[in-house]
Amino acid sequence: GPVAETFRVIQGAVTEEYVRSTQGVFQFELSGDGGGTWYIDLKTKGGSAGFGKPPVTADVVMSMSSADFVKMFTDKLKLFMAFMLGNSCIKGDIMLILSLEKML
Repeated sequence: GPVAETFRVIQGAVTEEYVRSTQGVFQFELSGDGGGTWYIDLKTKGGSAGFGKPPVTADVVMSMSSADFVKMFTDKLKLFMAFMLGNSCIKGDIMLILSLEKML
């Protein structure tokens, strides 16, 4: 589905450089189609992204609908817009979110 596809793209975009500059682990609690727990690890060597809990404790946990998540990563919805609209709940280091936005 679109969520799995988005994570495949993210996994492909993860580079050592992003891992070095970000040093953050993001966990997404997605509701709706293709929902569940997903993660982007930009801290552990090499980085990774996929389904399930991250290999290490997340620095940022975001809860949103899978539809909003896909929109966010296809640039139809800015992360902070989602946040401001109250469609998503973000716990953790907001500064890390900015560096995630740069990567996208």
